[in-house]
Amino acid sequence: MRSLKFKILGLTTLIMVAAVGLVASYQIKTQTAIIRQMASQNSQVLASTIRNGIISSMASGKSGEVADILSRVRNEPTIEAVNIFDTTGKILTSADSEEIGARIPQASLSAYLGGERLLQDTEQPNRYSSFTPIYNAPVCHRCHNADIDVLGVLQVHTALDTLMALQKKGHTSVLFSSVGMLTALFIILSCFILFYVDKPIRHIVSMMNRVEKGDFDHAHAQVFSSAEMALLASKFNLMVARLKELIASKIDAERALATQKEKISHHDEIQAMNATLEERLKEIEYLNITLEERIEEIEEANFKIADLASDLEDKNRSLEFSVSRLSSLHQMGLDLNSTMETTALFELLTSRATSSLKAQIGYIQMLDRNAWEMKVGATLGLPPHFKAGSRLPLKPGGLSYWVVKNKIPLLVRNIRENNDIHHSNLMGYRVDSALCAPLMVKNEIVGTIVVANPRDGTPFNQSDLDHLSTIAAAGSVAINNAQLYHDQQDTYLNTVLALVSAIEASDAYTRGHSERVTRFSLDLANHMGLPAESLARIEKAGILHDIGKIGINVAVLHKKGKLTDDEFAHMRQHPAIGARILEPIHFLNDVRTIILQHHERFDGRGYPNGISGDELLLEARILAIADTYDAMTSDRPYRKGLPHEIAIQEILDHAGGQFDPQLAMTFIEMFSHPKASTSTKALPATTTRPPLKVVNIASAQG
Repeated sequence: MRSLKFKILGLTTLIMVAAVGLVASYQIKTQTAIIRQMASQNSQVLASTIRNGIISSMASGKSGEVADILSRVRNEPTIEAVNIFDTTGKILTSADSEEIGARIPQASLSAYLGGERLLQDTEQPNRYSSFTPIYNAPVCHRCHNADIDVLGVLQVHTALDTLMALQKKGHTSVLFSSVGMLTALFIILSCFILFYVDKPIRHIVSMMNRVEKGDFDHAHAQVFSSAEMALLASKFNLMVARLKELIASKIDAERALATQKEKISHHDEIQAMNATLEERLKEIEYLNITLEERIEEIEEANFKIADLASDLEDKNRSLEFSVSRLSSLHQMGLDLNSTMETTALFELLTSRATSSLKAQIGYIQMLDRNAWEMKVGATLGLPPHFKAGSRLPLKPGGLSYWVVKNKIPLLVRNIRENNDIHHSNLMGYRVDSALCAPLMVKNEIVGTIVVANPRDGTPFNQSDLDHLSTIAAAGSVAINNAQLYHDQQDTYLNTVLALVSAIEASDAYTRGHSERVTRFSLDLANHMGLPAESLARIEKAGILHDIGKIGINVAVLHKKGKLTDDEFAHMRQHPAIGARILEPIHFLNDVRTIILQHHERFDGRGYPNGISGDELLLEARILAIADTYDAMTSDRPYRKGLPHEIAIQEILDHAGGQFDPQLAMTFIEMFSHPKASTSTKALPATTTRPPLKVVNIASAQG
């Protein structure tokens, strides 16, 4: 039990048992109190009900029914006995005829006279007796003396066996739920300790055992369960490496010392064999010189060991730095593969390059060969007026100009030592030290990525340039993939647009309908200030909203008279047909839903699914208003287009029914603000009154 995991688990278990026990005890006491309170109230209500029945029978002159009432009440399963006694304790009448004339227990009489109306049996706590006086009301004076205040006292004996059984079930449920909760908490806590504490410690201990056996090559700990354990494993690995080096050094020193001892022993033997003192002195002098040389060698070896240790520390720091950059590149690669939006790619590349190289400034520029300009893709650390989309001419002296001209990365260690690059540039900052790498697609430069001015003031080096070149290579692949993805989307979209054009080309009356609906929808969305993502979805949905009509019978589409019920039902299928046509094109999934809903009504009476209110997409509600407006103001084979004012009035009249009322009012308001929209500058020729007057009428009605 000296193990840390058992101590933590035991202490936590005791705390959980105590907490859950207190909660369970409190719940059991609360249940008991509630049942007792229910028993008390039920007994009083039951006694009052019986008393009212007795008074009603006596008031109607049917005193003989009192015994029948008591007998019927006695048959209830929770009532053990019921009787009426006078103020002296004598039983006047009872459900049990044998009790009539007997006297109630003195304890019950004393309790009643003492003012108590509910008495719990001391021997059987589940038994209660209630006392309810029957007063001598004026209606009773014809049969009873008016001077008597109380005609009798109704005593009802009730049992709580059913409620007690319910209470036991509640207690059992509380106990089982408490035990279950403790078991679950114990299992979860045990798994947590085993995985995050015990497993890493056992792994490190096993590596220590290998160190103890001398197996340094395989004593490498790898723990990733937590930051603390990972740090402990890292420090352990460094300690093992250092210990291995020290042991190797010690073995070499011991070997050298053994060699020295052998030589000294050999010289002692020679000294013993020499006969003359002079030879002995020469040998001693020789040994002294040799010993001094060995000492110098040992000192030189110590200096070399110190130099090697310093070199090893430098290499470790360099390795950690390289691992950090590789990890950053790996994470950046994952992030680049997760998006196909060029704006997001530019921002991600700029942020990662600036962060990993610890630079103050970073930006991406895309090359426009026709205009010989660089278009800013993303910036970090530049003045706020240089935003994405800004254009700058390519001029000599600039970082990007040099890279585009030479088609290789550029390292500027110190701007004062480089005459090809200017100190100041068109981006509005002063260059101290900088890196610039080309973004290449199919062996052609499409842009550059630049980082400048390290935050710590140290100049960039060749390793930094290699790192930026790696980032640029990964970014180039991601940019190329994004361009290919958008080209594929454009191909799909152009194919579908060709189908839409084919549909409208077959009918002179609907030609241009999709473009007008798109224009009205975008005007309304811009007037509302919707984000760019919504505008893009509305534009696609507006162009493609009637693509489903390719599946509608041509005779029905071009019919000049009124459609039959079957023809109208067939026509109502075109939103669902359009959604099915676009189903294989995954990037139009959100647009498919808008097309499917553009004939739904705000009140739920539309088609094909009859959904309503906020269940409808906002874009679908916008498209429904624009589609209806253009349909009303355009000529059809069976009628002429309506004037603008009448179409606006129709939209106003059907706000809240067919249309979203708030969007309908915004659409009407839009025509009074020509600067806020583009389509209002080209209103239908049938307009006879100024739009402002119609808006004023609509506002008054609203």
